[in-house]
Amino acid sequence: MKKTKLALAISTAVFASSAMATNGTNMTGVGAQSSAMGGTGVAAYYGAENVVVNPGMIGKSTGTEFSFGGTLFKPDVSNDGILDANGQSFEKSSADTFVIPSVSLTSRISDSLTFGIGMYGTSGMGVDYSNNAFDMATGKFDQFEAQSNLQIMRFVPTLAYNEANFGIGFSPVIQYGALDINYTMPEISAGGAFTGNSKSVGKGMASDLGMGYSIGGYFDVSEDLTIAASYTSAIDMKYDGQLSTASTSFVNPATDFTEPFGDHLEQPAELKAGIAYKMNNITLTGDFKQIKWGDAKGYKDFGWEDQNVFSIGAKYQGNGFWLGAGYNKADNPIKEQAAMTSYAGGVKNMFNNVFFPATTEQHFSFGGGYNLTKNVAIDAAVVIVPEVKTTVDMTSVTSAFASIQAGSPTYAPSDNTTKHSQTAYTVSVRYNF
Repeated sequence: MKKTKLALAISTAVFASSAMATNGTNMTGVGAQSSAMGGTGVAAYYGAENVVVNPGMIGKSTGTEFSFGGTLFKPDVSNDGILDANGQSFEKSSADTFVIPSVSLTSRISDSLTFGIGMYGTSGMGVDYSNNAFDMATGKFDQFEAQSNLQIMRFVPTLAYNEANFGIGFSPVIQYGALDINYTMPEISAGGAFTGNSKSVGKGMASDLGMGYSIGGYFDVSEDLTIAASYTSAIDMKYDGQLSTASTSFVNPATDFTEPFGDHLEQPAELKAGIAYKMNNITLTGDFKQIKWGDAKGYKDFGWEDQNVFSIGAKYQGNGFWLGAGYNKADNPIKEQAAMTSYAGGVKNMFNNVFFPATTEQHFSFGGGYNLTKNVAIDAAVVIVPEVKTTVDMTSVTSAFASIQAGSPTYAPSDNTTKHSQTAYTVSVRYNF
């Protein structure tokens, strides 16, 4: 098992380097074609890319296709601080450039059976405010050198069965995940006062290996109309010492936050349905997806709710080239907690808004592809995510720290604001033989 984990860890460094994401912590699309088309792909055939989205769709493949590429992901995240006297003095996270490669292969092995395999960075989130230290002179701390890094990689072997107008596929999913949370805090003495020193909180990166499955199918209503659906199971992950250690500094037996967070952070189940319609050279696609954050261990404890994702795409197929565009909409899955009267609510708001600001909502995309030769094609996509500003109440937390500093009960109303936008550039090469 240790050798297996080591191998997967090395693979993650190659295939899922600190992947960031847009629908919650999940990528909107995997591969250039899906990304260009708003993240659709449940009912639209994109070749080997379909392995992760809907395993049944690879039943439409002919011959063998190998696809590889990567995404240059550039999130822009900034935060105005927790006990910042300036209120709106935003500091930018330095975690602003990531490379997320992807590899997939499909091969028809008989008239009715197709084999596929994919290795993708599918989910992640992270910030880096390591240059924003606790200020002992003023007793204030902004982003308190907060750092987080969640990365998820999936290895997906697939087998699909098809007849003339329908197909079904199944994939066991092997998931590797890694999580690291650390920050710097003011040191508090046994008597409950600031000592004038600071301390580092964190346990170093923890990883886990999980198993799940994905099943999906499609039905050709006519030559031009396809409907499809798929389901991906939840995969439980436990990152020893991460959330529990990070939350220990905020535990207060006298409040409603008396126990640290648990270390489970389950990757949620997904329900997906899609439609694709062809009109001569034009293909229109539409997907609906529900991500079950509200049922997932860890996320539900932080107040996350199920997220409905709507995506559409349009594609023009020319002679040896294609052009496409899409739109993806998903509301922020993080529900703000009551923090005026609940200390636990303030702690959850802080962890969500500072460490895991999965707050983006609208995603505009476009792209295209060109056949370099009879067997080789290159595809590219751009995804643009407009800025979202999210403000949450932090009164209970700031009041607690202000009381410690003052040596008496002190009311310190405050809020915390995160600004988040993204741009992603994806390029992939497809080789058919």
